[in-house]
Amino acid sequence: MSKKTEESAAKKIVKGRTSGQFRCLNCFKRLTPPPGAKTYTCPNCGYAWRIYWFSPGEPRIRGPVWDVNESQTQKIMAEKGGK
Repeated sequence: MSKKTEESAAKKIVKGRTSGQFRCLNCFKRLTPPPGAKTYTCPNCGYAWRIYWFSPGEPRIRGPVWDVNESQTQKIMAEKGGK
């Protein structure tokens, strides 16, 4: 592979990145939380996530909000006939 091809591939990857968004780890929908939010609930699947901002425009998921996600999971399991 030539250096020119490698550079263009790297540029494509950078262009595909989004700023101010992250993906829901349950349904993989791209989410845009309000700036500075500590938690955010996915409007698609209802799972809630704790958010860390490593810069003002770059949110990342720290982990789930357990009480919200546990009740959501129990509801889904009840609908499907699980425990």
